[in-house]
Amino acid sequence: MFIINIVQQQRKACAFTQEELAKKIGVSRRTIISLEKGNYTPSLLLAFQLSEALDTPIDKLFQLDKEKEIQS
Repeated sequence: MFIINIVQQQRKACAFTQEELAKKIGVSRRTIISLEKGNYTPSLLLAFQLSEALDTPIDKLFQLDKEKEIQS
């Protein structure tokens, strides 16, 4: 299963740096970097925290990549 996200776009739209977003939700900047690169899938709790911090619904922040799922 592959998940795509728009965390970076939403973070920039909210004018947060990676460090500011990380502090706001209580994670490291490295976690934000990994999320934005698609190298890390957040827990449900972290997804809710990101959703709240970025004022964006979870289902808009994270979506299944159906094309990669079909190819697998």
